[in-house]
Amino acid sequence: MSTKFLEYLAEAQKIVSIIDHMFFVSYPLVQDKKMLIRIITESKKAIANCINAILQYEYLFKRITLYQDPHLNMRTFVQKSAPRYSISDSEIKLINELFEIVKIHEQSPMVFTKQEKLVILSDDMHPKVITLEKTREFLLLSKNILQKTKQNIKNW
Repeated sequence: MSTKFLEYLAEAQKIVSIIDHMFFVSYPLVQDKKMLIRIITESKKAIANCINAILQYEYLFKRITLYQDPHLNMRTFVQKSAPRYSISDSEIKLINELFEIVKIHEQSPMVFTKQEKLVILSDDMHPKVITLEKTREFLLLSKNILQKTKQNIKNW
């Protein structure tokens, strides 16, 4: 029996513990805005691991088909798996927003802080502003998705 889904789940659990500590303990001490982008990036990794765990688990029980194309797998997750795991449309929308922000950051020529915000400039110099509240929202999203994944996957 394949345990790939357990590995993804364990990695997601580890990441969520780390970013939770970063946000609620480390960040208040050092107040470094660049930690926010790290928390967001790690939140994306945690959620991606949860999605991969769900897809692997569903595939193992022959409920879905997996593809080489990650976009098709994401569509399968949204259409077939997310409802089974009680992941709402608003959570899917937030996941997509998070993934987009991380993608913009990876391609960004410049990131800087302004007042209490982190500003990411896209290639065409459109700013994407990240606030402390938005970072908290993504952290809570990763915790919720992890919890829903663990509740639905047996053997965890």
